[in-house]
Amino acid sequence: MTKDAGGKPVPFMHEFREVMCAVSCRTFVGHYISDEAVTKIAEDYYLITAALELVNLPVILPYTKSWYGKKAADMVLAEFSKCAAKSKVRMAAGGEVTCIMDAWVLSMIQSERWREAEEKGDGHTVEKPTPLLRMFNDYEISQTIFTFLFASQDATSSAATWLFQVTAQRPDVLDRVREENIKVRNGDPNAPITMDQLESLTYTRAVVRELLRWRPPVIMVPYVTKKAFPLTENYTVPKGSMLIPTTFMALHDPEVYDNPSHFDPERYYSGDAEEKGSKNYLVFGTGPHYCLGQVYAQLNLALMIGKASVMLDWKHHATPKSEEIKVFATIFPMDDCPLTFEERKW
Repeated sequence: MTKDAGGKPVPFMHEFREVMCAVSCRTFVGHYISDEAVTKIAEDYYLITAALELVNLPVILPYTKSWYGKKAADMVLAEFSKCAAKSKVRMAAGGEVTCIMDAWVLSMIQSERWREAEEKGDGHTVEKPTPLLRMFNDYEISQTIFTFLFASQDATSSAATWLFQVTAQRPDVLDRVREENIKVRNGDPNAPITMDQLESLTYTRAVVRELLRWRPPVIMVPYVTKKAFPLTENYTVPKGSMLIPTTFMALHDPEVYDNPSHFDPERYYSGDAEEKGSKNYLVFGTGPHYCLGQVYAQLNLALMIGKASVMLDWKHHATPKSEEIKVFATIFPMDDCPLTFEERKW
């Protein structure tokens, strides 16, 4: 893109959104979906996010953001339904698991086979799956995978945008990430990386951990109170009210994090932020509703910045709005992160 732009900086926020959407599609539904469909979903997903405003009309009117978002969502659901049907055929035939959908479908099939054996009195001849699942239809599977895509897409896109911006601003951090990643690849930037090697990238993962604290993608989660909720001694939130707590203040608490506005991966590499801030690190929520994809998201970001560090050099072209924050479901730099890239020479 830098070459196509004649070497001029290009706002990369939208590019990161498309890349992360494509990565999620391949992770969730593998190659049951065509490259063309992945590209279409990545391009149109912006419309889905744009439709998700805190306050919307109760009906979807033609040619509004909600209308365009619904059309895009229906397209994605239809594609994922086709993928589910293909996965069922392949898994029933003994195919290898290559994506999250395959693993889920295989568990359904194994559960169904155990039930059939149990009905015939042969349950002891088939290992009982745990957990025992019912057979979901294609559209139900599609809806669930769509939920996964929604949960991952905006958050990882936000984090990737800030990650490339801050590492360009902090060459000391990028140099250490690059050194760690080329070392684990034994000097070969094109070498594939295993999960064990990815886990060993302690500094790179500390960079991701700190990035998510410093610029948490999701800064607020709206709730509706099901009953009167005493917020303080002097105020009780009425039943049926919308309550919008923010995680930002907990993640920038000066009593827990020294100089909290400063991006400092050492907090998680050699410091005590993990232990000291265990109750403050609400990036992925907490309790029974914490984010199921928190490990996937962090490893995905670590792999992305690690691979980029050994393959590319990049420069952030700061503007007066680079450090200002805009909210588009998640947070992004107001100027959409203008960058230039060039291939790294070793």
